Amino acid sequence: MAFRLKWSEEALEDIESIASYIEKDSPFYAKSVVSKFFEKAEILQEFPELGRKVPEFNDETIREIFVYSYRLIYKLNEEEILFAAVVHGKRLLENHHKSIKT
Repeated sequence: MAFRLKWSEEALEDIESIASYIEKDSPFYAKSVVSKFFEKAEILQEFPELGRKVPEFNDETIREIFVYSYRLIYKLNEEEILFAAVVHGKRLLENHHKSIKT
């Protein structure tokens, strides 16, 4: 069964921010990175547990998959994957706890 994909406003804003930052140096690479986020999301639709459990949370339903140096963080619900945040691998999740837990 394929899971429904849902993107939080925060996750989409994160992607937009990342694209804007990269675009300053390379519009081509910015488009490539953004498309890779959505490609990985499509893979998760069929294989939702492909990502690992997020170490900062003690919750099997909060998972992440890496896209280049970014963490695509998602929450598994019964028939839905909610993409909650996209953060650089070196950033802490402290500012994203609220959006991820919902």
